[in-house]
Amino acid sequence: VQLQASGGGVVEPGGSLRLSCAASGSIFNINGMGWSRQTPGKQRELVASIISGGSTNYADSAKGRFTISRDNAKNAVYLQMNSLKPEDTAVYYCYLVMKGGIYWGQGTLVTVSS
Repeated sequence: VQLQASGGGVVEPGGSLRLSCAASGSIFNINGMGWSRQTPGKQRELVASIISGGSTNYADSAKGRFTISRDNAKNAVYLQMNSLKPEDTAVYYCYLVMKGGIYWGQGTLVTVSS
């Protein structure tokens, strides 16, 4: 199973970015997909997740600003990030959970700076 994340970049505070992640390989019975992020010296933080039934969960820091969505036909997950803040700067990793384990993408860097 491979996950390819994209959409990171440099944006000014208050701006928006949309992250995409497409999974490929032997994929079946996905339990959920989501996004985590990590900054140097800190633990990886769960940002948002979406389970197979469509229910979503967000970190407090993401509520009201980020929206996670999923395209089941494409085995893809997206993260729309609005009103970005400098503290959102991190490497964002997508992940997929299915029977057999959790799989991670390679990460995409988001930098929020003026």
